[in-house]
Amino acid sequence: MDLRLPGLRGPRRPRRIVSAVAAVVVLAGAGTWTAVASDDDTPAVHRADRVMAVDGVRLDTSYFTSGAAGRRPAVLLGHGFGGSKDDVRGQAEKLAADGYAVLTWSARGFGKSTGKIGLNDPKGEVADVSRLIDWLAEQPQVRLDKAGDPRVGVAGASYGGAISLLAAGYDDRVDAIAPAITYWNLADALFPDGVFKKLWAGIFFNTGGGSARFEPALAAMYDRVAESGTPDPAARALLEQRSPSAVADRIKVPTLLLQGQTDSLFTLAQSDAAEKAIRANGAPVDVDWLSGGHDGGDLEGDRVQTRVRAWFDRYLKDDKAADTGPAFRVTRTGGVDSTDGAAQLRGASADSYPGLEAGERSFPLTGRREEQSFANPPGASPPAVSALPGLGGGGLSQLSSLGVGVSLDFPGQYATFDSAPVTGDLRVTGSPTVTVHVKSTSDTAVLFAKVYDVGGSGSQVLPSQLVTPVRVDGAKAGQDVTITLPAIDHKVEEGHRLRLVLASTDLGYASPMTPATYTVSLKGDLSVPTAPAVTTAAAPLPSWVWWLPLAGAAIALALLLTARRRTAGPAPDPALAEVPLQITDLSKKYANGDRYSVRDLSFRVEKGQVLGLLGPNGAGKTTTLRMLMGLIGPDGGEIRVFGHAIRPGAPVLSRVGSFVEGAGFLPHLSGRENLELYWQATGRPAGDAHLEEALEIAGLGEALARAVRTYSQGMRQRLAIAQAMLGLPDLLILDEPTNGLDPPQIREMREVMIRYAAAGRTVIVSSHLLSEVEQSCTHLVVMDRGRLVQAGPVAEIVGSGDTLLVGTATPVEEPLVEKIAALPGVASVAPADEGLLIRLDADGSARRLVAELVRLDVPVQAVGPHRRLEDAFLTLIGGSA
Repeated sequence: MDLRLPGLRGPRRPRRIVSAVAAVVVLAGAGTWTAVASDDDTPAVHRADRVMAVDGVRLDTSYFTSGAAGRRPAVLLGHGFGGSKDDVRGQAEKLAADGYAVLTWSARGFGKSTGKIGLNDPKGEVADVSRLIDWLAEQPQVRLDKAGDPRVGVAGASYGGAISLLAAGYDDRVDAIAPAITYWNLADALFPDGVFKKLWAGIFFNTGGGSARFEPALAAMYDRVAESGTPDPAARALLEQRSPSAVADRIKVPTLLLQGQTDSLFTLAQSDAAEKAIRANGAPVDVDWLSGGHDGGDLEGDRVQTRVRAWFDRYLKDDKAADTGPAFRVTRTGGVDSTDGAAQLRGASADSYPGLEAGERSFPLTGRREEQSFANPPGASPPAVSALPGLGGGGLSQLSSLGVGVSLDFPGQYATFDSAPVTGDLRVTGSPTVTVHVKSTSDTAVLFAKVYDVGGSGSQVLPSQLVTPVRVDGAKAGQDVTITLPAIDHKVEEGHRLRLVLASTDLGYASPMTPATYTVSLKGDLSVPTAPAVTTAAAPLPSWVWWLPLAGAAIALALLLTARRRTAGPAPDPALAEVPLQITDLSKKYANGDRYSVRDLSFRVEKGQVLGLLGPNGAGKTTTLRMLMGLIGPDGGEIRVFGHAIRPGAPVLSRVGSFVEGAGFLPHLSGRENLELYWQATGRPAGDAHLEEALEIAGLGEALARAVRTYSQGMRQRLAIAQAMLGLPDLLILDEPTNGLDPPQIREMREVMIRYAAAGRTVIVSSHLLSEVEQSCTHLVVMDRGRLVQAGPVAEIVGSGDTLLVGTATPVEEPLVEKIAALPGVASVAPADEGLLIRLDADGSARRLVAELVRLDVPVQAVGPHRRLEDAFLTLIGGSA
């Protein structure tokens, strides 16, 4: 596990844990000059490395400055647990180039710093920060508010995020903070509702190097709780003492809270508690829910660093014009960008933080019977599987964001209650709640509550792989319990159901080892927050609305002036009359450019093919498509469509339909009226439009009669495809047709392409979604840096098979590999660097495989589809994506 993750004036308070005159001894120092990569005149950044002696501990530090002499605000950057100062060097250099004096350091027990790990002990790590602020106050580059009081902000993620909150609570000189994916109450994070989060706690202590590397009180606490499986009051008090919540009333500085949605360690409830407390103190607070977290996903490093810098510009530099962003922002996910494996993201925002309960809607639930009983098995084994903590990008949460359900509940160990199908799309933003009655044959029951999104086919997805543990004391007598489920931001499609599951076990938590029978019944509806004030910004009117008339006139003039040259162009090639596309030695270098966008590109496309054009950003895909459609001319080589050379205005372009960078529609007209108007503008006979056939393929149905302004993004995309298909062109070109679509809409778009090609026509699609390309395309062309890397059938390039990559903590021995190979539904097993490649046969399923692996005690760390096209793609481009 690796918790090394990327990082105002406030009212003065008479609280300092050390004096400003406390001695900080510099034991050793060295300076190096580094240049921050930039396209402008950003000054070079100077880094000075020093080892400072603080209360008998040596702290390894780096100090970054740039530019001319003069005083500027300072920023302290903390690192994540298990990391060091080197993890935040890039962010430090950027802040220094932007006019800050930046100090980074390795916390006690990490990197080259000495001392015992104190989990941000007020007398240890927090006191160290105040000593570092003392040192900053003595530097000639640092702006002072008064003697010994520098203008300073603190930022960091995870462990470093907590130290920023604690520093603001203990040292009145801190002026602004930007904590990310961190905790407010560490006891609540590791002992939620009195249930031991055993896997994450174990990861913490092992990442720190084992109990011997921690302060003795912490080591003894962990050993005691890990052995008993139950946190005691002393353990909780020890962690609460080291939590920001212990100084909640003292944190009164502008705070930017950045919290991860994909995070079973520090959930959104932690930042919610922080927001409420700090805002109650009168300080400005903005909240930003990131896509990723400790369980994987995209941490949005560039965007986050930009927002943190703007936050400090506003509250440290007093730049009133700095855009610090909305009061609340949430990142929403749809699909995967194959160039870097990251989810495709878009933001939604509100003018105020909605909390976790805004806009609640009630959903009645029903079960197989009013009262349901299930078992807590002896030894709490086998456990249900939700998240696999600490896996970073390999976590199961990555799959749930793509609509793939791999969570596992064992029969006889859970109760389930379903809602009716949802009418209209439902966006859950916050924490659902429900009240249930719990009885047990034991005095104490421990349940794990979760809400699944269940599709029409019965497939279920656990949003962000999150569960809520619930400890019920006095359960023999029966207790009514109100359960607050994990906070999420998740879209439930129309027709899907919500499913409440109450399980007796979970892999990440400690359950009672004694067997028991739990009986549960509902005491009310499921209440779901929708946060209606949170909206995605409306898309602006497409630029073509404004420039289309002028462009039309310019094109008409160009066609008139070039008519003679068109008639004198290359003669058609009869040998290629039935070939939809042949590109030969195509090259294009933009004016004043220093490199070719496309160079010596050659490939051929046959009838009936669906060809995927792949490549990382900058590979030359869009430039190639623009030349193919006659929008720009090549510098060398040629393009022939059905044997005719392509030039602007070439008559053969009437056989080509295209969808490039979206299409604009008049919002007050219906879908049908927009298409009819577009076709009239072409000047071609109405009978040649084949409007009904195009509409049938696009599958818009009755929506065609509605105004386009009422369309969803998916419907607009399908209308744009229908526009491209008017006249049923023999060659259809689609550039990123699934941008902005969610998984069901992407699936619909895939079906549209397949239906269109089924009649013998040809489709060329450029897309970042490798999984979609693999499912819909018959052939591939892979480009990189303007050149052809490989072309051919999909099967030849990527192979085939339903294969899962199972990451393991340690290599799996041969006898155990043989047992796995003999499991039902497993076709083959092969060792890999990260673990095992397991190919399933027609009867196999990922859920059943996970259950069997748990039963065989396989040290599973990650389970995910072995994306063979992605592997092939990244191999072909040599990692340049």
